[in-house]
Amino acid sequence: MTQAQSPARSPPTTVFSIADIEHRLTALGANPAHRQRVLRHWVQALPLSHGRRQLEHFLPQAVREALPGLMEELDGLATLVESHPGTDGSARLLVKLQDGQTVESVLLPRDGLCVSSQVGCAVGCQFCMTGRDGLIRQVSSAEIVAQVALARRQRAVKKVVFMGMGEPSHNLEAVMEAIHLLGTVGNIGHKNLVFSTVGDPRVFERLASGAVKPALALSLHTTKADLRRELLPRAPRLTPAEIVTAGERYARETGYPIQYQWTLLDGVNDGEDELDAIVGLLKGKYGVLNMIPYNSVPELPFQRPDWEKARDIARRLHQRGILTKLRDSAGQDVEGGCGQLRARAAQPRGRTVPIQPAP
Repeated sequence: MTQAQSPARSPPTTVFSIADIEHRLTALGANPAHRQRVLRHWVQALPLSHGRRQLEHFLPQAVREALPGLMEELDGLATLVESHPGTDGSARLLVKLQDGQTVESVLLPRDGLCVSSQVGCAVGCQFCMTGRDGLIRQVSSAEIVAQVALARRQRAVKKVVFMGMGEPSHNLEAVMEAIHLLGTVGNIGHKNLVFSTVGDPRVFERLASGAVKPALALSLHTTKADLRRELLPRAPRLTPAEIVTAGERYARETGYPIQYQWTLLDGVNDGEDELDAIVGLLKGKYGVLNMIPYNSVPELPFQRPDWEKARDIARRLHQRGILTKLRDSAGQDVEGGCGQLRARAAQPRGRTVPIQPAP
């Protein structure tokens, strides 16, 4: 076969962890301080010339020679396919990983970023687009951090929430490795790293044992155990009361209030019985209830409640002693619901960037 007839080379498929990067640097002669310098430049999206000490006065020659290629390789772990700015100051990003799979990140108002920890999700929440195709693959710790580095090349990021595609507890070691890096050389305050979960029991012990202890967001959505099993069919079989008990323990250990997440679904979890049960469940607890009116999706049967109705629910709960914040989901005007942008891109609409189909 001639060179002209050779088939196109397929893209690399090696998926790095942060530990892999450190091992490669160590093999080049880097000590812990050298490794931290390199990782800091990457995760903070700093130019290699940044800092009082120039690299040639600090890093071993082998590391300096390998550094441009390594940085290019790291930047290639997460590349921007599409950016959709919203009127609220957010921007939904479709991000391509090294093997062609895509995830979503969201630049949030006030210097926040929402990142994805999985391609797809196994929990199968009935109101979420991400879980429709199930879990496709895990996102590596380096790919998680690469989403932050990519966002920081566009604007400041001072808070990272693990609320994008995927269930972080199902990729626990990779997420914790990323959290550790972000909370150290990544220069993000520990309470500004928010681990969101449906309530996997492993999370409460694992998060408390780390050097970097993130804030915790628990996806509650209802006080009724049977309704929660219906809405979150493959979530751990903890009752809402058991989830709150575990969350309260973590909140007292860390000094960070729990963020209880409640997606308001019109006619499903916004009745008087739910409001009464919320008061019984959360009153006196060290936490805040984040109520987020559902971001309607044509493919799913749930509806977004009227804003005035949602505001009245939040007001009444607040009056009854529940610290309640009504939050509008960022990016409502740019397919803001988790998984929507990836689902749209997967449909044939003349995209110039091919999207790998789910296996």
